[in-house]
Amino acid sequence: MSQPFIVTAALPQDIQSWAEGLRRAHYPAHRNKLHAHVTMFHSFAPSLFEELKDFLSRVAAEFAPPLGRVTGVMDLGKGTAIALQSEELLEIRAFIAEHFHGALTAQDLYEPRPHITIQNKVSKEEARALQAELKAQIEPRSFHFPAIEMHIYRGGPWDAVKRCAFRGQ
Repeated sequence: MSQPFIVTAALPQDIQSWAEGLRRAHYPAHRNKLHAHVTMFHSFAPSLFEELKDFLSRVAAEFAPPLGRVTGVMDLGKGTAIALQSEELLEIRAFIAEHFHGALTAQDLYEPRPHITIQNKVSKEEARALQAELKAQIEPRSFHFPAIEMHIYRGGPWDAVKRCAFRGQ
């Protein structure tokens, strides 16, 4: 395999459906090739495939479904996202990052800001207009992330490799 792997946190069905609707309405159609997602890691080297696949299974078995919270709207510059808060998800991410220390890309060394992108690669004016519109509509709500997912990048849509449901107590 020569393509990198992406690790995401799965969303519960109600949040997933809601975010998908927002993406369909606001993401440029010709660029909207992915489902709504929460990126944990942007790129793992193909050489880590087996180790990552096995390790994610162990992580999911050890950790309970992390609590998440929709907190509002996030400005992405030329895009808009649903802002999320989840200390528990960030702890799990840190655990994975520690295991793969030295193998992370520069993009994955930064402190993550959990979010669901619903609009990207538009003008700043278009992004700010949507943010103003959504600020009045998005209400805080809590949920649990049900699983960690691993995908392979193929230039457009991702191919699902593995879904590991959180099972810890």
